[in-house]
Amino acid sequence: MLSPMIQDLLGYELTIEASNYVLFGLSSVIYFYGGWPFLGGLADELKKKQLGMMTLIAVAITIAWGYSSATTFGLEGKTFFWELATLIDVMLLGHWIEMKSVMGASRSLQQLVALMPSEAHRLKNGDTEDVTVDQLEKGDLVLVRPGEKIPVDGIITEGESHVNQAMVTGESQPVKKSADDQVIGGTINGNSSLKIKVEQVGDEAYLKKVINMVKDSQKKKSKTQHLADRIAFWLTIVALTVGFGTLSVWLAAGEPFAFALERMASVMVITCPHALGLAVPLVVAISTSVSAQNGLLIRNRTAFENSRKITLMAFDKTGTLTKGNFGVTRFQSVQKEFSDQEILKLAGAVEAESEHPLAIGILDKVKEKDIELPEIKNFNALTGKGIEADVGEQKVKVVSPGFLKENNLEVPDGANQNEQETVVFLVVDNQLAGFIALADEIREESQEAVKILKENRMKIYMMTGDNEQVAKSVSEELGLDGYFAGILPDEKLEQVKKFQQQGEFVAMTGDGINDAPALATADVGIAVGSGTDVAAETADIILVNSNPKDIASLVLFGKKTHKKMIQNFIWATAYNVVAIPLAAGVLYQSGILINPALGAGLMSLSTIIVAINAQLLKKKLQLSH
Repeated sequence: MLSPMIQDLLGYELTIEASNYVLFGLSSVIYFYGGWPFLGGLADELKKKQLGMMTLIAVAITIAWGYSSATTFGLEGKTFFWELATLIDVMLLGHWIEMKSVMGASRSLQQLVALMPSEAHRLKNGDTEDVTVDQLEKGDLVLVRPGEKIPVDGIITEGESHVNQAMVTGESQPVKKSADDQVIGGTINGNSSLKIKVEQVGDEAYLKKVINMVKDSQKKKSKTQHLADRIAFWLTIVALTVGFGTLSVWLAAGEPFAFALERMASVMVITCPHALGLAVPLVVAISTSVSAQNGLLIRNRTAFENSRKITLMAFDKTGTLTKGNFGVTRFQSVQKEFSDQEILKLAGAVEAESEHPLAIGILDKVKEKDIELPEIKNFNALTGKGIEADVGEQKVKVVSPGFLKENNLEVPDGANQNEQETVVFLVVDNQLAGFIALADEIREESQEAVKILKENRMKIYMMTGDNEQVAKSVSEELGLDGYFAGILPDEKLEQVKKFQQQGEFVAMTGDGINDAPALATADVGIAVGSGTDVAAETADIILVNSNPKDIASLVLFGKKTHKKMIQNFIWATAYNVVAIPLAAGVLYQSGILINPALGAGLMSLSTIIVAINAQLLKKKLQLSH
């Protein structure tokens, strides 16, 4: 209200005693408090000898505050404290939008740490005591009860169970573990107790190594230099050179110091990039919003901008190209006295007592078919072979192919049609009655996603912890360029690095802990929304709808967003070509001169143009989708 420029624009006059000193006091608070991030950034850039946006902003606000302060205390000229405050506010807004778009890297590490149990049941002298994990030492014995997370890397000394390792290794079904088998901390024990001898603790633990890999990869990615910083570097050089050159030239020409200083201040203020500071954040904010409406959450702006460069897409299998849970694909009777529906009904009745993942798949199909299950008696687990129970007067077994071989029962024709499937058999009163095939089904969208990406000239590979047979089958069905089976997180990371060394611009798509290091290392990391929090927090972009087809939208959005950014850079800097020479006074003899207040007005106009242009991106993205 007290600033002369605002009073001239709005056509009013307001004068109070010592108004200049009030403006000086308020603006000094804004300069030192609001400008502190930029002043601190200037110090950092000078230490690193990398002049950029922070240097340019800090120099401009310092000149603006210094010049205005000098005119307040006697130097001839006009103050522009309002322009100083506006400059800082606009830059802080752009800085905040930018930081908000790249936040979250540290949270991925917290999510990884949270996966590890904090306590363990240590066995000592026949007693069980609850201790914190960091109290455990190599060689200690720990008890892991059914359903609990395994607290350490170790070797099973007693017990047999199925361990769910999917989030760590990517295997699509729990793995049978017994004495002398190794287990990994953070994985989930099945339905039996295990005694485990501690092998690795602290930094040697497998999950801790994964955490360190993610941390290293994120540090490396944070050093990416943005296009705006490179433009700001040259603008800084221009501003400092022309600014001090202007001061020197006018002093040498015999003009008063106040006039020469005003010319220098005008040059510095005009050069300061209001619009450049908002060019990227505004476009990113809009493209992030539109992308979110279309199933893409953007967490790392650099990776999003770079999505247009992707030449190779690496997919995890379980939960990414496939649904990540076992579902019944086929069920069939091989005896006339049983219908297909009765095969599912009898198997469901027996499996209702089991906690095995295959049982869950069968019971889901029973629920889908609205089948009422009969009661059973004498349920019993056949170790490593299946389960059995009495259903009415019948003795019913749900067994593996190994049981058929041991009991001289032939596998019926049509049972093994697909290498992706796991087949269980129903034996009633020692006669083979039928079979049920289950599989981690390929997502319906995966086929089309691969087709679209190949049309965009991308190479498509799959990296999975699952076995060779399943990986080969999925790869062939989807027509991929290649696959890597049975690989662990560190091997996925190394494979991403190999692709990068071969000159590929790599995007990695995954959903589990086992994908976290590769997601962080890839040029663009994409997490499937239905996956773990760790994968989501490590990735640059999240597919909210878990739809691989959305990756095609990502590439398209990335191209349009980058194009809009370039347009904004041009708008943000073009006015400098005209305004800087005028501010320096090259046409002073012709009566044309830009003072600091007019310079600030030109900056505002440039910012408005950038803002309007950024809004046009919203319509383009919605139309293209």
